[in-house]
Amino acid sequence: MRIGYPCLNWTIGCKAARTFRLRSYSEERLINAVKNNLDCLQKILAFNVEHILLFFRITSDLVPFASHPINQFDWQGYFTPQFRAIGRFIKAKDIRISLHPDQFTLINSIDPAVFERSVQELHYHAAVLDLLGLDRTAKIQLHVSGVYGDKQTSIQRFVTRYGELEDTIRRRLVIENDDRLYTLNDCLRIHEVTGIPVLFDIYHHEVNSSGQSLREAVSLITGTWKHQDGVPMVDYSSQEPGSPRRGKHAGTIDLGHFQRFIEATEGLEFDLMLEIKDKEASALQAVAMLKAIGRI
Repeated sequence: MRIGYPCLNWTIGCKAARTFRLRSYSEERLINAVKNNLDCLQKILAFNVEHILLFFRITSDLVPFASHPINQFDWQGYFTPQFRAIGRFIKAKDIRISLHPDQFTLINSIDPAVFERSVQELHYHAAVLDLLGLDRTAKIQLHVSGVYGDKQTSIQRFVTRYGELEDTIRRRLVIENDDRLYTLNDCLRIHEVTGIPVLFDIYHHEVNSSGQSLREAVSLITGTWKHQDGVPMVDYSSQEPGSPRRGKHAGTIDLGHFQRFIEATEGLEFDLMLEIKDKEASALQAVAMLKAIGRI
């Protein structure tokens, strides 16, 4: 089992998500931001390897305005050597990589313009993984997105739009259950038609369940992943204690809750992303516990 966390590291003193406002866009600012972000990404990955954190979600802000029409700079060509070097490190250390576009990436939107912008955003995310030289086990995870007053029609629109995407995108996409609209069962139905792997989010399942136990849920999504997709991915978090809002992610890991999840999934194979606000601090606690019981 690989353990990871998303996007930022609060320990090492750099932020691999440097960006700037659209109105101040220039190629010079873009080059400086991307160079900073790639340098910081390399430092984060080195930290992670040292601490046995071998799963990492790269920030979508790695290349600011990458999918925006204002950006006509050949950032892919300019930064190819640096991307390739980071990719070699990732492969040498057997790190699992993922990406998660923001909530405005909606391939089942009823607005064709939103769909087109979403496709451009997915092209960018796929290009990052391709530049790193990673195989299709490096994934881009999406929510199914909106319901727009008719879930069945929206599911069908997702299926149709998914089929229209280029293979460079489709081979990397996975969908996850969310905490409001699309349950695990909804995602499994989409998988049956498209073959798209399903990433299981434990916390979303607790908030918006389709009835399965944790073990049943992880077992079900395991069957949606082919060998070339790698082992399944699972997102983990829990409810923030004392928060009146159901669905607020915890600020730090609840080791009792985490241990119950680990015990419930004994013997099942997956890589685990901890979506917890203090990032590597909680991930380090999880690694220590898992090392003690022989799970990693």
